[in-house]
Amino acid sequence: MNLENYFPILLFILVGIGVGVVPMVLGKVLGPNRPDTEKLSPYECGFEAFEDARMKFDVRYYLVAILFILFDLETALLFPWAAVARELGPQVFVAILIFLLELVLGFVYLWKKGALDWE
Repeated sequence: MNLENYFPILLFILVGIGVGVVPMVLGKVLGPNRPDTEKLSPYECGFEAFEDARMKFDVRYYLVAILFILFDLETALLFPWAAVARELGPQVFVAILIFLLELVLGFVYLWKKGALDWE
């Protein structure tokens, strides 16, 4: 087994780990650490972070967030297709139309079920 063939892969892994870990370590070591009441207050979740774990909270916030991410990612798939639409041919155009139809039908279904209503 020739280990020289695996050197580029090992180097790639080490550089990837370095790019991911070094900035976090530098931020932790060099960054200021001055917590105050404003930094420790709840941001978007709407409830205090250090209360009883059995308290009730609104699940619709998380549902709307998940649906936003879902539809945002699906529409992000349209940008690469639009950049090369003419070179791909009519079969891909029909496939994208089917994809858009499924996207619209899913959105209408969620709308009719009331998943997007905020009472």
